[in-house]
Amino acid sequence: MDKVICVYASSSNSIDKKYIDVATRLGEAIARNGDTLLFGGGMRGLMGATAMAVHRLNGRVVGIIPEALNLKGVVYEMCDELVVTKSLRERKAIMDERSDAFIALPGGFGTLEELLEIITLKQLKYHNKPIVILNYDGFFDSLLGQFGHIIEQNFARPENSLLYHVTEDVEDALEYIDTYKPIEFRDKWLT
Repeated sequence: MDKVICVYASSSNSIDKKYIDVATRLGEAIARNGDTLLFGGGMRGLMGATAMAVHRLNGRVVGIIPEALNLKGVVYEMCDELVVTKSLRERKAIMDERSDAFIALPGGFGTLEELLEIITLKQLKYHNKPIVILNYDGFFDSLLGQFGHIIEQNFARPENSLLYHVTEDVEDALEYIDTYKPIEFRDKWLT
């Protein structure tokens, strides 16, 4: 409760409605929980669906958008706070800094890049915040299989799977965040 939750999500409107529905449920749950949504500032796809759902229940929405995307028809203009950055790198740094937790909804290359970076930053001890992969309808199954392969082949340690929580349930995602206890990881570089 009273957390700033960063949501990474698709900006595509050409996706199956089931993904819009889960984004809407997440937005509603964030608002009901008294949390703030922090997101990439877009009005399309899962980004827009999440933000609109938060606002429908009178929740707070903070958008962080690079100036190249701060365009009518692209930006969610109803943000309670809209931060316009010079670049995508600056955008991600502000999102990382201002967020208490991270949730990845289904998305494309940008969503995956953000998710992998925030996991890597946690692995390297730049933060120790909760990360949730909302694996709705098995969307991330292949990625999670690749994570398992990385661990099996010793490119990462087995405890690296504790860097993130996987669920397909919106309520479980928020419960994990609300009850999260930071984990102490051993130094990546020591054996």
